[in-house]
Amino acid sequence: MTAMAKNVYSVGQVNAYIKNMFVQDFMLNRIYVKGEISNCKYHTSGHIYFSLKDESGAIGCVMFAGDRRGLSFRLQEGQNVIILGSIRVYERDGKYQLYAKEAILDGEGALYQEYARLKQELREMGMFEPEYKRPIPIYSRTIGIVTAPTGAAIRDIMNIARRRNPFVQLILYPALVQGEQAAASIVKGIQILDSYGVDVMIVGRGGGSIEDLWAFNEEAVARAIFACRTPVISAVGHETDTTIADYVADLRAPTPSAAAELAVADYRQLLSGMELFKNQMTDRLEQKLNWHRQRLEQAKLRLMYASPQYRLNEHRQYAADLMDRLSREMDKKLTDQKYRLELCAGRLDALSPLKKLRQGYSYTELSDQKALRSISQVRTGDVVTVHVTDGKILARVETTEAMERNE
Repeated sequence: MTAMAKNVYSVGQVNAYIKNMFVQDFMLNRIYVKGEISNCKYHTSGHIYFSLKDESGAIGCVMFAGDRRGLSFRLQEGQNVIILGSIRVYERDGKYQLYAKEAILDGEGALYQEYARLKQELREMGMFEPEYKRPIPIYSRTIGIVTAPTGAAIRDIMNIARRRNPFVQLILYPALVQGEQAAASIVKGIQILDSYGVDVMIVGRGGGSIEDLWAFNEEAVARAIFACRTPVISAVGHETDTTIADYVADLRAPTPSAAAELAVADYRQLLSGMELFKNQMTDRLEQKLNWHRQRLEQAKLRLMYASPQYRLNEHRQYAADLMDRLSREMDKKLTDQKYRLELCAGRLDALSPLKKLRQGYSYTELSDQKALRSISQVRTGDVVTVHVTDGKILARVETTEAMERNE
């Protein structure tokens, strides 16, 4: 009983031991498993839980949210797929399950591995680096197209180009886009249109399976696009389809229609932009002209103020103003003096002897022309002269009589 107890392990120990065995198994750490999807559930966390089954059994699988970025389709019930991942033990339940990293539809496995190998090789060579990408011209006059001469792709490109700019020239190289000779045909089309000197080139085709699109995953096509001097827009398949050509091209369009939108500028927008630019230029020129007109008017004013003729006119005006002031002052002075003269004349007139004489008074003087003021100055018989307003009278004194004064 004691010996038996030494060989007893807990469930957790057994699960941990088995898990460690799985971890150390190289094959189980990177394994491709194919089967049919069942019990597929998308969790709110972003994880996908499902089972892979075939006629002999089933295995539980989980794809975590972080590994879904490379998934190009939605996992659904009944799909036959190839899952790349690792098989580990989930210790809590003691179950092993497949932890999925990548998933491809069955039938594409070998091609996908070749696709991944070439993609990694060209990436390491730097052919996907942004510094090698050439800008797509905004206004292209000639657009080269490498695609099949029949099919939806060329029709879509032509219709959109005609709608956006009927003046653009489309040059089609009718290439094979599917089959063994497709890659060589696409390479030749790229080289011919590049030598022709088009402004931009569209290389692509409509949608299809990975086998249908495989020509655009060929290394020769990738190298031809990389070596092309003309900017290249890749337009292969639908939006979910991604080929090696898409990574090497200067710009990837999700569809041929989108490629035409990117390559052909809408001439109506161009005309609208030109009209807007014209209006802006007209406004700016008008503003500039108005500014120069104002400067010219200001210069004219400054020149006029600095002109000798202007200064002479100013001085003339100043002299005229002084003359007016002088004339007014003189008139005022004369008026004042005339008034004062009239006052003095009035006063003199009031004191004038002639005025007294006109009032009936007279002036008497002696023979020695002295004024007679008193009777004591004359004697009887003296001759005196009496002055009146209109002449003089000679008179002889006959008698004198003194006036009586009241004391």
